[in-house]
Amino acid sequence: MTNKDVKSVTGITVRLAGDSGDGMQLLGTQLTNTSALAGNDVATFPDFPAEIRAPRGTRAGVSGFQVQFAKEEIFTPGDTLDALVVMNPAALVTNIGDLRKGGILIANEDGFTEKDFKLAKVDANPLEATVINDSYRLFRVNMTDLTRKAVSEHGLSPKVADRCKNFFAMGLVYWLFGRSLDPTLRFIEAKFGKKPDVAAANEAALRAGWAYGETTEAFGESYQVEAAELEPGTYRNIMGNQALAWGLVAASKLSNKELFYGTYPITPASDILHELTKHKNFGVRTFQAEDEIAAVCATIGAAFGGTMAVTASSGPGIALKAEAMGLGMMLELPMVVINVQRGGPSTGLPTKTEQSDLLQSMFGRNGESPLPIVAPRSPGDCFDMAIEAWRIAVECMVPVMILSDGYIANGSEPWKLPEPNELSEIKIEHPEAGEPDQPFLPYLRDENLSRPWAIPGTEGLMHRVGGLEKQHETGNVSYDPANHQLMVQTRANKVANIAQRIPEQDVVGETSGDLLVVSWGGTYGACLTAVRRCQEAGHRVSHAHIRYLNPLPRNIGDLLKSFDRVLVPELNTGQLRMLLRSEYLVDCIGFNKVQGKPFSVSELIEAIEKHLPSAVPA
Repeated sequence: MTNKDVKSVTGITVRLAGDSGDGMQLLGTQLTNTSALAGNDVATFPDFPAEIRAPRGTRAGVSGFQVQFAKEEIFTPGDTLDALVVMNPAALVTNIGDLRKGGILIANEDGFTEKDFKLAKVDANPLEATVINDSYRLFRVNMTDLTRKAVSEHGLSPKVADRCKNFFAMGLVYWLFGRSLDPTLRFIEAKFGKKPDVAAANEAALRAGWAYGETTEAFGESYQVEAAELEPGTYRNIMGNQALAWGLVAASKLSNKELFYGTYPITPASDILHELTKHKNFGVRTFQAEDEIAAVCATIGAAFGGTMAVTASSGPGIALKAEAMGLGMMLELPMVVINVQRGGPSTGLPTKTEQSDLLQSMFGRNGESPLPIVAPRSPGDCFDMAIEAWRIAVECMVPVMILSDGYIANGSEPWKLPEPNELSEIKIEHPEAGEPDQPFLPYLRDENLSRPWAIPGTEGLMHRVGGLEKQHETGNVSYDPANHQLMVQTRANKVANIAQRIPEQDVVGETSGDLLVVSWGGTYGACLTAVRRCQEAGHRVSHAHIRYLNPLPRNIGDLLKSFDRVLVPELNTGQLRMLLRSEYLVDCIGFNKVQGKPFSVSELIEAIEKHLPSAVPA
């Protein structure tokens, strides 16, 4: 065997880990984009430190990026790793447990010093451990030293030169897995073109990493993943927050409304704001308020003024927005409220994923305040659900919540660009000038129980707004008990009736059987993959992934009762399970995880098999 041997494989899962300043996210993003351009299906899982400036070299400061690229359709970034690249001891000890036995471990040996051992709280060099050398294919590479030598002619300081080592690692990984340098070379030119010395140094480091893999005898072989057979079309790699932003822009154009986005920065929702600021040419107005309450109140004002109004946050910010969301519901104005969920409660785990805000979204307002809730299942699906949320909002004149999560927001996948004619127009009819002798009735309802969206300043359409109860049809303040009962029930019926206009719940597999796996949000990929593998093993298991959470699809009750058992995996302590049990009196089984980490396919398969008839005592 020579170092020229190339082994063809169906897929590879790689994780890159180091300090938050080591450029692991950049390395991972470039590897993802390069793999997508190579025609592979890709799925990613970035993992950030929870602290903004976590101490260097510590376990809390480790930043990671996992990517799976494959020739087959995939839905997760992978369970176990085929290769792990680490820049220091902290990265090694916090990630080594996910590397499969016999997997490739590449370590920057220059980052393993006595000082680094103390910071990582290890007693000795973990690279010397017998378990490491016996269990994995360990490759020690002096990345820092080799990078300094590669960029020496460009006159950079040692500190700046050391920042190039992620490009050295990138070049080595590209050689190992048959990735082209060209997309990253174009990125370097675009990113650092105004700093020619830095651009030249990064290119030199990238090529040096490739040359190291090509010319040394250390690795013996490299790996090649053929292009995937995806549906024909134009694809691009897209992240969840980016897709949400694009979906909002598309919805504004489909409804012929300018987009107003009022928000306050919060992890992991901030990137929606960052993306929308790039699209002022499409009539997008972004407003960064002084706090969460100001952001949502400005959004209510924009909705009252006739604009497509959107606000976004994460769980703590949604708590602050709750009163104003109730006001938007009481005013019956179309708005979109996005919650990109993270670990809680309170500040919790800001950079880690969780699904713990479902009950907050359902019930986190005073009084009887039901709101429609939709939840995308993947990064690409965020585009479609953003459009769907706005469609429901204007059809029903009500704020609509989108429940995303950190896993979807920061993850990415190939996304097929839709043709413009595939996107349906969102028709909005505003009442014209009122009749001179007829009073305007701002709460007179149509077949959807929606009130008219009267634009301020339109002659004859003056009406009263506010948070006090409205009189039926006239909108005047009313304390009449019977009227309050009528209005509460009417607003609830308006939301409930949406079930008649959304799709019925679909199922992967048979519509009856031994076990139904019910999922929502970012657990889609892992649950679908686990169910498919169980089906291939001959088990009578099906999968239902719910994208409409309030109201639920109209056939979901019959579907649940068609299976002997129902398993509901959630990254919380059982919130959807509680709703399904209370609504449909079905004894759903919970499988719950609140570790700030997504489900692995293997743990889901284990949970499924545990509840199959053959595993359950009679």
